[in-house]
Amino acid sequence: MVTATQLHLLSAGAAKGLVLALQPEFERISGMQLASTFGAVGAMREQLDGGAPCDAIVLTRSMLDALAAAGRADAGTVRDIGWVHTGVAVPQGAAAPTMADAAALRALLQRARAIYLPDPERATAGIHALKVLRELGQAQPERLRPHPNGAAAMAAMAREADAAAVGITQVSEILYTPGLRLLGTLPAPHALATLYSAAVVKGASQAEAASGLLALLTAPEQAELRQRSGFEPN
Repeated sequence: MVTATQLHLLSAGAAKGLVLALQPEFERISGMQLASTFGAVGAMREQLDGGAPCDAIVLTRSMLDALAAAGRADAGTVRDIGWVHTGVAVPQGAAAPTMADAAALRALLQRARAIYLPDPERATAGIHALKVLRELGQAQPERLRPHPNGAAAMAAMAREADAAAVGITQVSEILYTPGLRLLGTLPAPHALATLYSAAVVKGASQAEAASGLLALLTAPEQAELRQRSGFEPN
């Protein structure tokens, strides 16, 4: 039995929905299998540093620029996918109050029995979420439900189906999690938008195919899909 050649992708969890939606098209065009690992950006950087197989990588633009400066990513291949806002979720069927301002956000969090968030040390949204919770006086440890990444946090929240729970992570991770409702993005002055980008890593064994994947992720004809997946144009 012949096994298709694999292209290895390390990707921020924020891009999971987009990558999975385009995987069949990539595999059809390239004739390769896409082997993707998703997680917090810090965890993906650690996997790369630890020698995990990697041809292409999706991280925040700032982290990719640092990798390129260190000679770990090919600066000439960096492509911006788009901006993703940090948002707030509740289980389907739960009350859906508006979040017009910081006072409304604080009131929502005060009522929450549990607050789900990504890794507050290695995930972009998790680091920001904990900062916001502290600023609003809502970071009591007994209510926090941190998970390794936003996808895991939102999946856990959906399974529990606790109407008094609130989730904070990247909008894209909320949108691809069944059982949750996106209330909206964090209001000012707590809003955060993060630019995610992709690049071919230096020494990639499948550099040409990796460039093809990047072209597909950022193609003009995929603009509507990127928007549905939670990405806004750069």
